[in-house]
Amino acid sequence: MDLIAALLDLCKASERPIIAIDGPAGAGKTTLAATIKMALAPQLSVQVIHMDDLYNGWRFALGNELTSVLQNIVKAHQDKKPYVFNKYDWSQGDFGEEQNLESADLLILEGVGSGQRSIRENLSTLIWVDIAPVAGVARVLNRDGFDLEPQMREWLIAQSQHFRANSTQEESEFILTN
Repeated sequence: MDLIAALLDLCKASERPIIAIDGPAGAGKTTLAATIKMALAPQLSVQVIHMDDLYNGWRFALGNELTSVLQNIVKAHQDKKPYVFNKYDWSQGDFGEEQNLESADLLILEGVGSGQRSIRENLSTLIWVDIAPVAGVARVLNRDGFDLEPQMREWLIAQSQHFRANSTQEESEFILTN
């Protein structure tokens, strides 16, 4: 059985399915989320939320604020209500205007921290997309610019600590490698 078929089966078995796609920076999580959305859209309405839109900048990205926002988004999804959050504006270094996303059959949470322990019991499945840290950072710098290298060095430490504390890879039902 391929991944998309397995995910569709999982979604059909859940009243309010949520898929989290987690793993190191640069692993291809965003691309996978778009692929899953496109593949499942004929059967389900799908909403994707990117962790990059929820982080509180570089220093506080994986903190309690992200956890609280994720818990609120999961609750809204379970209650079939729109999701309301403030999207982080990386160019301004602060949260921007409030975002309202319509409720959908399937919610995909994508990015580092999306599979954290605090919401895991609400997930239909957790997908880990793996990549060697050096290769992941190279992808990010090629994509987003080499001026981010100092932040990415710190990010590697933060994401590693977050993954260890949350046993994210160990608790994943699917592990994909690049």
